[in-house]
Amino acid sequence: MVAQSRASNASWDPILLISQACSILSIVSMQTLHYITLSVLIPPLLSIFAEPSALVFEGGATNVGMIMDWREMAGRPTVRGMHGEDRWNAYYGAWSGGKQLGSGWEEGRWDGWTDPMRGWVIAFSWMIASFADIYYLCILIRRPRLILDFALTLAFSHLVLTTYYSASIPTSLFFWLVIFAWSATTVIIAEQLCVKREMTEGLVISPPRDDVDDMEMGELLRRD
Repeated sequence: MVAQSRASNASWDPILLISQACSILSIVSMQTLHYITLSVLIPPLLSIFAEPSALVFEGGATNVGMIMDWREMAGRPTVRGMHGEDRWNAYYGAWSGGKQLGSGWEEGRWDGWTDPMRGWVIAFSWMIASFADIYYLCILIRRPRLILDFALTLAFSHLVLTTYYSASIPTSLFFWLVIFAWSATTVIIAEQLCVKREMTEGLVISPPRDDVDDMEMGELLRRD
């Protein structure tokens, strides 16, 4: 009976459960804030710098695929042929999330050209978002030793989501370089800022020894 009671107490740890729930909530919050930041940056930048006619057949600048589909960052086409025909010479339609957004290219054919600016704009947005993510990490996570775990968890979660969304594992070297650059920038700067803050908050400034001696002597003289 005593052994069962100890086992039940060991399995039921409210503090551990609360900490795990807080960690999950922090991860979800970080992921949400990261995607909100990208959704604010990417559409206007694409509307300004990317080719409008090419964006139409990718679902437009506000298409969720611009954030979730790794092929958009890699500058690869997400347009697919209809009825299983040859992908470069067939009659094409633009698809997103299993829905056809448009069909037919100029003269019913597509020469395979994609706008290279689309990938660069999305990559630039990710690097700009890294500075917002640094702020989120410093506010939500705070502890330097946890920054690496949360940043890598965010990156891994995105890899899982983008693989699921595009139904393919990322094979673009450019995509992996951007993710690595984002991770390195976020982790290094966020850790440094958190360490600096902890040192500042934990630093207690005491008066010089001479001033302390003078104060003690003054108190003794007043008592006399």
